Amino acid sequence: MVEMSETANILHNATERSLVLMDEVGRGTSTFDGLSLAWAAAERLAQLRAYTLFATHYFELTVLPESEPLVANVHLNATEHNERIVFLHHVLPGPASQSYGLAWRSWRVCRHR
Repeated sequence: MVEMSETANILHNATERSLVLMDEVGRGTSTFDGLSLAWAAAERLAQLRAYTLFATHYFELTVLPESEPLVANVHLNATEHNERIVFLHHVLPGPASQSYGLAWRSWRVCRHR
């Protein structure tokens, strides 16, 4: 509930002069509820024209630039090296080709057993 209160506060107070950092909105809810929350928040921030960095695991949101021309997808370049994922700190245009979060967590869980 804290996340939703914070998200509501951000959406009610953001302006085109705001810098908004959103991370994993909707996580911890059911898939479609979380997607709906994240989509609505991203869409509203785009309409407000707030400068926003919106990190999400919902790949479905990558189509948002089709309906919101000010929205763009970017991702960090990453590579696998010696069974590890290395983020190269190089921002590239477009959505990521895969999710590294699960792969990294799975690798760490297996390695520590």
